[in-house]
Amino acid sequence: MANVSHPRGDISSHPDAPEMRARYDRMLGGRDVAFVDGPVFLLGLYCAVSPWILHYTTSQPALMTHNLIVGIAIGLLALGFTAAPARMYGLSWAMCALGVWMIVSPWIVGTDPDAGVIWNNVVIGALAVILGAACAATAARSTRRA
Repeated sequence: MANVSHPRGDISSHPDAPEMRARYDRMLGGRDVAFVDGPVFLLGLYCAVSPWILHYTTSQPALMTHNLIVGIAIGLLALGFTAAPARMYGLSWAMCALGVWMIVSPWIVGTDPDAGVIWNNVVIGALAVILGAACAATAARSTRRA
C-alpha cells in the first residue's frame, strides 16, 4: 500500500516536466485565455441585447438592428479567439475598429439619439477598443516568443 502521508515533491523534478511544459505552451500559445476571450464574448452579448435592456427598440429601430449585428460580430470574434487563437488574433485590430464604429454610430445610424443611447454605445465602443488592444498586445507578445 502506498504511503499517502509522505509529502511529495513538486512536479518540476519529473523527467518529462520540460516536455509537458513545452506542450502546454504550444497548446495555449503563451496567452492568457480567460483574460481576453471571456470579456470579449460578454461584451458582444451585451451589445447584441442592449437595445432591449435599455428599451430603445421603438425610438431607434436602426440602432437596434445595428447593435444586434455588431454584437453578434464581436461575439463571433471572441469565439474565433478561443477556437483558433493563432489565426484569429490578427483580427484583434478589427475589434478596435468595431469599437470606434460603435462610438460614432449613434450619430450616423441613429436619428436624434438621447443620452442613454449615446452613453451605451460609447461605453461598449470604448470597452471594445480596450479589449481589442489587449488582444493585439497578447498577439504581439506571443509572436515575439515564437
